[in-house]
Amino acid sequence: MNTETAALLNLHAQMGELEKQKKAFKEAEPFPYTVIEEFLDEGVAKDLVASFPSGNRDQWIHYVHYNEKKFGLNRFESLPKPIQAVITQLHDDAFLSYLSRLTGIEGLIADDSLEGGGLHLSDRGGFLNIHADFTVHPHHDDWQRRLNLILYLNEDWQPDFKGDLELWSKDMKTCVASVAPLFNRCVIFATDADSYHGFPVPLECPEGQSRKSIALYYYTKSDQKLKIKSTNYRSRPGDGIKAFFIWADKQLVMIYTQLKKRLSLKDDFASNMLRFFNGKKK
Repeated sequence: MNTETAALLNLHAQMGELEKQKKAFKEAEPFPYTVIEEFLDEGVAKDLVASFPSGNRDQWIHYVHYNEKKFGLNRFESLPKPIQAVITQLHDDAFLSYLSRLTGIEGLIADDSLEGGGLHLSDRGGFLNIHADFTVHPHHDDWQRRLNLILYLNEDWQPDFKGDLELWSKDMKTCVASVAPLFNRCVIFATDADSYHGFPVPLECPEGQSRKSIALYYYTKSDQKLKIKSTNYRSRPGDGIKAFFIWADKQLVMIYTQLKKRLSLKDDFASNMLRFFNGKKK
């Protein structure tokens, strides 16, 4: 592992904990995951917070519909230089090797297009209903999604702000674990058809504050074309009539996912449509 990668990502310390992390990942419930504290060198992490673009939302993708309310920015060339540098290191061969050793998944591929990932930001009132992620890359039908990496960049985040990442059982009856989105905390988890997760409780952070993260997804290449599956939103016990609207919105997402593949659409298209229907078109 080169010196630059090790220093930037604090991997020397993490490699010392690798056996413990491997065991935690393998034995975790309700699906394989691990939480890594102090993931980046602290100075690097603070630089990311300072450079994180959280003002004007015009350049962001607006993921605003019944099942979520958040913003995304995944054009690499538009990201601040400190964030570009960290993402580049998280995509290099040394880090992919580390991920393979941690998870036991060989042949991992980083997605340089940051499809669905990149920067995520949610303001007060933001949320993301429980779901399992799309399992095949929309523009590479032989790429199977295997891992999510989420790095949180929220300094002084308080429990009453809400926003914990919830991990739900495969039968969607129980929230088995939750992870607070604390500064420089990284969550790595397996992305399967029943890896149900989200932060469904609307944020109660102060106005002007937001929940910030970097989200990266890793794939393996299949020797055959895979069936595209869209994000599978699920209702929770007690959701009542909301369950119908969660299901109905999911059907619209499924239609969009098929159109996205056939027409090679980017999420900017859906964002503009959502902004139009929400009365935000300029």
